[in-house]
Amino acid sequence: MRLHNVEDQKSLTPQLALSFLKEGNKRFVANLKAHSNLLEQVNETKNGQFPFAVILSCIDSRTSAELIFDQGLGDIFSVRIAGNVLNNDIIGSMEYACKLAGSKLIVVLGHSRCGAITGACHGTELGHLTDLLAKVKPSIEYVENTHNDVDIKSQEGIDLVTVQNVDYTIDHILDKSPVLKEMFEEGEIGIVGAFYQVETGEVNFMKENFIDKK
Repeated sequence: MRLHNVEDQKSLTPQLALSFLKEGNKRFVANLKAHSNLLEQVNETKNGQFPFAVILSCIDSRTSAELIFDQGLGDIFSVRIAGNVLNNDIIGSMEYACKLAGSKLIVVLGHSRCGAITGACHGTELGHLTDLLAKVKPSIEYVENTHNDVDIKSQEGIDLVTVQNVDYTIDHILDKSPVLKEMFEEGEIGIVGAFYQVETGEVNFMKENFIDKK
């Protein structure tokens, strides 16, 4: 769905923004692309952008949000960092996307076979990566405390940590940003968690947070 002006963007609800992503992923899995003419999109967006969502995802080369949700130029903000973890710069980017640029939905997107989460579960330490992976520790500890029978280094354990890391990140977006919390509580934005299967191309939406003020 291309939003051509600020009026289109303002009239959009967070729930409808999510439906655009769900429909786009269905097209992706079915190999049906609605956004193929990139040069036309360049022309359409040369005077401005009206993105409907901001998506925090991993840097994994298989998880490009524009592709897996079949979105074109100007449709979404894409924020990428190993392990889709949170920091102040990312929060600031989300605040810009929602408060200043008009996006209606925040998505935190984890994925299967994530190298960053795997590294965190195995205790990997390497330069500045050590500090980044430390952000996953609360999710590791949660899984260890709630799934005593699961080996945290197994694929099952890693997937559980990946899902918990998405939930943890969603909670901390609202906890750390009064700007986004106010917008969420007023029903101006929604916040959603999702899990991408690199084996199939499918996105499973796990946690959908909306407040309907209407």
